Amino acid sequence: MKRRTALLVLGATAVTATAVGGVLLLGEGRGDADTPGGGDGLPPATATVVRTDLVRSKTVDGTLDFAQRRAVKSAVEGTVTVAAPEGRTLTLGQALYELNDKPVTLLYGPVPMFREMKAGDRGSDVLQLERNLRDLGYGAGLYVDTRYDTGTEAAVKRWQKSLNRETTGRVGRGDVVFQPGPVKVVSADAALADQVGPDTPVLTIASTRPVVRARLDQTDGPLTARDTGVEVTLPSGRTVAGKVAGTVRPEDSADAGGAVAQEGITVEVVLDGGAKAASGEDPTMSASVKFVSEAREGVLAVPVEAVVALRGENGGYGLQIVRGGTSTTVRVETGMTADGLIEVSGPDVREGLKVGVARS
Repeated sequence: MKRRTALLVLGATAVTATAVGGVLLLGEGRGDADTPGGGDGLPPATATVVRTDLVRSKTVDGTLDFAQRRAVKSAVEGTVTVAAPEGRTLTLGQALYELNDKPVTLLYGPVPMFREMKAGDRGSDVLQLERNLRDLGYGAGLYVDTRYDTGTEAAVKRWQKSLNRETTGRVGRGDVVFQPGPVKVVSADAALADQVGPDTPVLTIASTRPVVRARLDQTDGPLTARDTGVEVTLPSGRTVAGKVAGTVRPEDSADAGGAVAQEGITVEVVLDGGAKAASGEDPTMSASVKFVSEAREGVLAVPVEAVVALRGENGGYGLQIVRGGTSTTVRVETGMTADGLIEVSGPDVREGLKVGVARS
């Protein structure tokens, strides 16, 4: 039974136009076909109707990376005394870098550090801070809510003491960096002993989720739809499945020299299997990304050259069925094309039939 899997719908008109370009014109009917060929009216060559899967795809080069790449900028002035090395994964409570010999700590949460937090403050950032203090083990006597009260202040002092910071009970803007979760250090943007100030990039980080970035042409817009299925061949030769997570803004895909390619669309692909999928792969080597635009499973197909355009009022398309020393033209419906084959269907078409093929 024929089953269709449409991963991306393309225009039916375009498919038909591609399928029948350059076909022969035959008189409509079910008698012997009036086709060019030998004197007996048989075609110069034949092919067999097969049942197969048709897949239309496009393959481009891609590069391994990690999702949500972004810069970590210093909130205050100071000297970089320690920076996490490239490639390291950092989790809750670890230092992204040290400024003036004091750690700038990674905490989890969606609200950025936009102010100094102290006793008497209220807000979602306070709630976020208290959750982190609790998860780090400093929650004794702490009631997690939106109020920065004496319990919050006491928890902050215990945490500051463990970091060898002055136990002020306040959290300054330059003390912590909030991120949604664990991060991977992509690059160190400030070297040891560099003087940094507000808005100076210190590190570039990303999420720990591996992705492959690939560049498509502007005309490939339909392939960039979220959740479009892809097949990725990694630098090691392993093949893994993935799907499109979305597109990346040009400023997010600058090359190592800072130049940005303005043409085309950069697509970010997430790999099935998460971090394990890219474990041990060389990020300096290219990957191959196969985008599947349309697929049909278990359909009847013939070479594109076998389809003929029928003359007459009804028009349409047909196949020249060859049996022994005779041939008959039958009407068919055409579908998608891929790799030189075209889908065909009709009451007179079945697997294994011999059909005429136009002279190339």
